[in-house]
Amino acid sequence: MTGLPFQDRTQAAHALADALAPHRGSRPVVLGIPRGGIPLARIIADALEGELDMVLVRKLGAPGNPEYAIGAVDERGSILLNDDFEWTGADQAYIHAEARAQMALMRERRARHGGGSVHSLAGRTVIVVDDGLATGSTMEAALRAVRVQHPARLVCAVPVAAADSLVRIRRVADEVVCLAAPRPFRAVSLCYRHFPEVTDEEVTAALQGSPVPQREQAPSQLVRIPAGSQTLEGVLTIPDAAVGLVIFAHGSGSSRHSARNRVVADALVRRNVATLLFDLLTPQEDAVRAARFDIDRLAERLEAATAWTSSHPRCRGLPLGLFGASTGAAAALCVAAARPDAIAAVVSRGGRVDLAGGEMLQRVRCPVLLIVGSADREVLALNQAARRGMSASAELQIVPGAGHLFEEPGTLEAMAALAADWFRRRLSLAGSGPGVPHAAP
Repeated sequence: MTGLPFQDRTQAAHALADALAPHRGSRPVVLGIPRGGIPLARIIADALEGELDMVLVRKLGAPGNPEYAIGAVDERGSILLNDDFEWTGADQAYIHAEARAQMALMRERRARHGGGSVHSLAGRTVIVVDDGLATGSTMEAALRAVRVQHPARLVCAVPVAAADSLVRIRRVADEVVCLAAPRPFRAVSLCYRHFPEVTDEEVTAALQGSPVPQREQAPSQLVRIPAGSQTLEGVLTIPDAAVGLVIFAHGSGSSRHSARNRVVADALVRRNVATLLFDLLTPQEDAVRAARFDIDRLAERLEAATAWTSSHPRCRGLPLGLFGASTGAAAALCVAAARPDAIAAVVSRGGRVDLAGGEMLQRVRCPVLLIVGSADREVLALNQAARRGMSASAELQIVPGAGHLFEEPGTLEAMAALAADWFRRRLSLAGSGPGVPHAAP
């Protein structure tokens, strides 16, 4: 097992190439799964003196939640479904329509990126590479698509994977090379310090053997936020051309170092949304459990952070959103109710929104997105009731199979994408409005 987290995909690829060294000299075909697997496959193919291509497989998204995979389809139209696809509401008509849409995207991607230089896989050692496995559906579909082309040996190679996914993959591959299978497995992105989204330009460059274009990371800075008699520490990240700023209100027992909220923050920065993660409580306060449920105090701290951003030269003028988790969600809604002139949008992740109180919920005017796991039944019921009591535009998105902490494979990424895409739309609309922060419902 390799120590986690990896620095980035490059470090992981070199470590994986070392583990695959026995295949050097066999002229293997290395197939990357776009997009994340392509940069790794380029490095591995070069190290093993093999040939590089891509294997195109697309996940099939669940109805109303395209980020949650119910299965996958390959370029030939073969469909592989997860065992739990039925309770997402996907019927055969939906599945075939989704498969057709994804196959059209694959045809477009093949035309854009090229590849296809390896004309036959028969009798060859074929190594299929991705940057990590959550559910494993895409990798399994890719391996099955390759298997029908009669390779001599079929290898799955990934830096990290959920242990349950490896069980599935070992039924399909002749060999599985995986550097780490942490328990519990929360998300592929948490296994890397730097895990930016791979661009189309990077995919094309890797397949053509050209230098991969380098992207600058959005700079982060440590900040100190005055809040009454306390000073709270945080991390501010502002990408170029930021369309808005999201302030995080962490849940009970959490902090700015929350792995789950860092995944959401990374997703936001990739979409040109600035982020501020800070500690609502001092370490001494957080040691007292009751303080974590003191919604008034949490809201006061969050409001102090909101006021602080208005004086920061790079934050001034950016539409503001609040992302609240657990008890932090109640604080976020209280601030939105108290500051309708300042807050353009709120997202709650597994939030105890009921703790804001009925009066505050009715006073919220900005759009609200409530994200809850389907297995988090108690919080789901509380969110459904709170939504009915809100006069603002409020949406409820349920992530299938997710519990309260979104620890199940794939659910954390699904939640992060839902929140980041929604914030990007709402804050962009707010920034284009006539001098007001509110996005239109």
